[in-house]
Amino acid sequence: MIAAEDLIALVRNYNPKTNAERLTDAYDFGAEMHDGQFRHSGEPYFTHPVAVAAILTEQRLDDATIITALLHDTIEDTKASYGEVAKRYGDEVAMLVDGVTKLTNLQLSSRETKQAENFRKLFMAMSKDLRVILVKLADRLHNMRTIKAMRPEKQVVKARETMDIYAPLAGRMGMQWMREELEDLAFRVLNPEGRQSIIRRFITLQRETGDVIHRITGDMRYELEKAGIEAEVFGRAKKPYSIWRKMQEKEQGFSRLSDIYGFRIITQSEEDCYRTLGAIHQRWRAVPGRFKDYISQPKSNGYRSIHTTVSGRDGKRVEVQIRTRQMHDVAETGVAAHWSYRDGVRTQNPFAVDPAKWIANLTEQFDSEEDHEDFLEAVKLEMYSDQVFCFSPKGDVVKLPRGATPLDYAYAIHTRIGHACVGAKVDGIRVPLWTRLKNGQSVEIITAEGQTPQVTWLDIAVTGKARTAIRRALREVDRERFIKLGQELARSAFEHVHRKSTDKALDTAAKNLRLKNRDELLARLGSAELTAHDVVQAVYPELAPDEGDAIPLRRAVIGLEPGQSFERAPCCQPLPGERILGITYRGKGVVVHSIDCDRLSEFEDQTERWVDLHWHAGTHPAVYGTTLDLTIGNDAGVLGRICTLIGEKKANISNLEIVDRKPDFYRLMVNAELRDVEQLHSLMLMLEAESDVAAVERFREKNPGKPGSS
Repeated sequence: MIAAEDLIALVRNYNPKTNAERLTDAYDFGAEMHDGQFRHSGEPYFTHPVAVAAILTEQRLDDATIITALLHDTIEDTKASYGEVAKRYGDEVAMLVDGVTKLTNLQLSSRETKQAENFRKLFMAMSKDLRVILVKLADRLHNMRTIKAMRPEKQVVKARETMDIYAPLAGRMGMQWMREELEDLAFRVLNPEGRQSIIRRFITLQRETGDVIHRITGDMRYELEKAGIEAEVFGRAKKPYSIWRKMQEKEQGFSRLSDIYGFRIITQSEEDCYRTLGAIHQRWRAVPGRFKDYISQPKSNGYRSIHTTVSGRDGKRVEVQIRTRQMHDVAETGVAAHWSYRDGVRTQNPFAVDPAKWIANLTEQFDSEEDHEDFLEAVKLEMYSDQVFCFSPKGDVVKLPRGATPLDYAYAIHTRIGHACVGAKVDGIRVPLWTRLKNGQSVEIITAEGQTPQVTWLDIAVTGKARTAIRRALREVDRERFIKLGQELARSAFEHVHRKSTDKALDTAAKNLRLKNRDELLARLGSAELTAHDVVQAVYPELAPDEGDAIPLRRAVIGLEPGQSFERAPCCQPLPGERILGITYRGKGVVVHSIDCDRLSEFEDQTERWVDLHWHAGTHPAVYGTTLDLTIGNDAGVLGRICTLIGEKKANISNLEIVDRKPDFYRLMVNAELRDVEQLHSLMLMLEAESDVAAVERFREKNPGKPGSS
């Protein structure tokens, strides 16, 4: 464990004016509070807060943040109170510690609605003081570095949460180094075989080609000296997960992947950045379409750099990033650069982003108190997005995520423009609305009075703002239908607890759920934004069905006519928890399909046969057959172990068929009887983490008549 004086020395490196006595007192107080507590590894628990504080010194953060790191678990896990922390270290530190505690208690990987609510809380905490999330990210980084001490199943849960939430959040905040390390640590847990495979190939490549990084770094330094440019050059191999992701995206093997090395050039001035670019392009051929100028068009988190990819004589591509020292500081610490200290004073970096403005930019489309699903989707899109820059006819710059369409551009200008959009011109040429926009293009939106959003627009739009606006407009159109379905869902749910869904009961539920009125409650229930369980619990919390009360098969689906029977479609095998739709058949009742089933396209012009359906809220019995497409290693005992794992997840195997047999692999079709889609996801997650499983997918039949299917 790092001693107090060593931690203070780390702070003094960038802040000689630090209050050493206050830091020492916080160190001693934290050690005293955590005395007798131990981590899973057997180490004293206080080693963790100290390690988190040390990580934050790498970002040159202020004393308040370092003290928060030392005390971030005291209010939750020890006898220390908020009042005591405030009395000893001030309200600022107490609020930061309390903020980290609340973030720690958020279940960010829980069910969709709850997850969206918790994301809102996360963003609210960030908006109050961004240092809360900086401490939380450092906390997660140290936990991932020491994850081997956890139980294997806990490792998988933490690694998946890190990959889905914390790594992209670190990237969105501009801390690319932290994103890469978090991704790689999670990758080590989720796919150890894949990671080892890439590392082995790297070692083989180095044996065959020698030290490529040293050679290219030397060549670049020579070219810069020749051009009279003073700069530092650094090279590195990309992280295993970064390479794995490129292999998956491009569907290429390691040998065909070219840009696995990255080089960074740090110059003295912005002018030198462009001179350096010229020198690099003179010596090496630039790869078309791989140039990005984030100096003239910086990212919203303050990131500035020139990116280019060049090709050498041997055909190998390398990525080059060119930036100044100040730009590099922001690139390393991102939004945290706002608090960075150097030589005892707050760094005056002209490129550092004001955290309040950054949060406002990030959350401007999340101002609605409604639409949990839309909010969650928008947050994830915003965190994962790269950017393209387009121009309006007047020359204004509009920032959009990569893959955006003219429809996204229209909604970025104004919701009213988006709703009325009928077409677009890109660089003066009329294009379809689904066209993907590129950097530097000029976009003009064509509108028409009377135009309203179409359902198909949800397949075209990619930004959270556009999709939220489209869904909201469509929801208004479908409101009456959703209210009618919601009434049926409420009636069935209340009958299940031997009560009636009277107007008074529904008014009470709406009030307790903080909704405007009864119709709003029913509309949300009908559109699956609320569950029937939530509504019943809002009125009769003591009567809401327990998790253990299994829903009888005959009452599993709501929305059928009295006496009408149903069966699950074999093509998509819908499970409780999924959005579903029924197709009526004369003499057969209703066949239930998943809402995204390919076969539904056959009935597009027969909407009179469509029936709005919904799975009953609550626990279902494990009787719903689902086929998994599994590829496993051909080794002794593997199949038996896989079957045992499936059984441990309380899933009964009803059929197993080997469809392909190779010297190294078997491909199987396994039919398992499951309870709901949550159990399916849990099962697939466990199988994905198993080293002997090469691939696992949910098998679904494709519609032979649908374009592009096979």
